[in-house]
Amino acid sequence: MLRFLVHYGIHFLVPVLVGFYFFKDNRLKAILILLAGIVIDVDHLLATPIFEANRCSIGFHPLHSYWAIGLYVVLFFFKKTRLVGLALLIHIVADISDCLLMP
Repeated sequence: MLRFLVHYGIHFLVPVLVGFYFFKDNRLKAILILLAGIVIDVDHLLATPIFEANRCSIGFHPLHSYWAIGLYVVLFFFKKTRLVGLALLIHIVADISDCLLMP
C-alpha cells in the first residue's frame, strides 16, 4: 500500500503542488503540462505483459531508459523546454520510488 501511495502521489500530487507553488502566473497551464508527463508510460504498451506489478520501469522501457532520462535532464536546463523536462523527471522519480519500494 505504501508503494502505491508514494508512486501515485508523486505522479499526481507532486505536479499539482509544484505547479501551484512555483508557477503562480500560469498555474493551470503548468499543472496540466506537469501532469502530462505521465504520457511516457505509452512505452509500456511495447512490453509483454503490458503490466507486471514487480517490474521496474527504469532501464526496461524505452522512454524509461538511461539515455532517455539523460535527455529529460538536458530538456530541464533550457528555458523553453524546462517545464516538459521537469514533468518527465517527476515521472522518472515516481518510477524510481516504485523500484526502490519493490518487495
